[in-house]
Amino acid sequence: MRLVFAGTPEFARVALDALRAAGHEIVLVLTQPDRPAGRGLKLTPSPVKQAAVAAGIPVLQPRSLRLDGKYPDEAAQAQAALHDAAPEAMVVAAYGLILPQWTLDLPRRGCLNIHASLLPRWRGAAPIQRAIEAGDAQTGVTIMQMDAGLDTGDMLLERAVNIGADQTAAALHDALAQVGGEAIVEALLGLSENRLHARPQPEAGVTYAAKLEKAEAALDLTQSAELLARRVRAFNPVPGASVRLPGLDEPVKVWRAQVASMTADAAPGSVIRADAQGIDIATGAGVLRLLELQKAGGKRQPVDVFVRGWQGN
Repeated sequence: MRLVFAGTPEFARVALDALRAAGHEIVLVLTQPDRPAGRGLKLTPSPVKQAAVAAGIPVLQPRSLRLDGKYPDEAAQAQAALHDAAPEAMVVAAYGLILPQWTLDLPRRGCLNIHASLLPRWRGAAPIQRAIEAGDAQTGVTIMQMDAGLDTGDMLLERAVNIGADQTAAALHDALAQVGGEAIVEALLGLSENRLHARPQPEAGVTYAAKLEKAEAALDLTQSAELLARRVRAFNPVPGASVRLPGLDEPVKVWRAQVASMTADAAPGSVIRADAQGIDIATGAGVLRLLELQKAGGKRQPVDVFVRGWQGN
């Protein structure tokens, strides 16, 4: 098909590459403006822009698509470019901008979204992280026909993915990105052959994946060890879970943790044991064992290395 692609992060870049490999004609790419990144805060193009430029695909980076919004000139430029592109469909993956109605109505086959959950569970901004945090055993990818609502459109195709017991958000992201690329190619083929039909989302089971906030990084040790271990996995790599340890002025990032098979009659936050096997901390229910940590300004360290430096202080 003749397509316009809208996306920004690595998750979307994988889908863009899959569409190109499948032979689709990508005539225009929309992505977020370049952002400061790295220690030098150098303006850096998104993964999608980098892939599009390398492939010689025209790129637009409007700050808004709303003709009546804060950047009407950029929105009008995008509207003109989309009309000229005359796409049969528009594929959207983690773009980061709300699509106004004129955008949804422009392609003949509409706008298709690659969403990283099994809708209607985990509509919203952070479906991968919230699925892990909630202890879901399974998630997946939904190819959805977009409408004006928040991930409320009719579903074209779903692909389930199991969540591993120790899987981090980073690892699950990579797995879902691969499935998403495969699923959008399959969905477009089904549409082109008129054998794939949209169906409404079930009314039951709707949940919302709220955007991750930096304040969530600090682990609340009055909560259960099971929930805290899931949060460590869900917030890896962003925003990264953290905890305060005795003798250290700043919180320590926790990259890996598990529920210890022991009980403790101690106040939440109390360090019960610290050795090469782990740092065991009492919680509101059970014991959390920290296995990989990072001091402010330092490197990630396995717990045996971290404990030697910590105790040395």
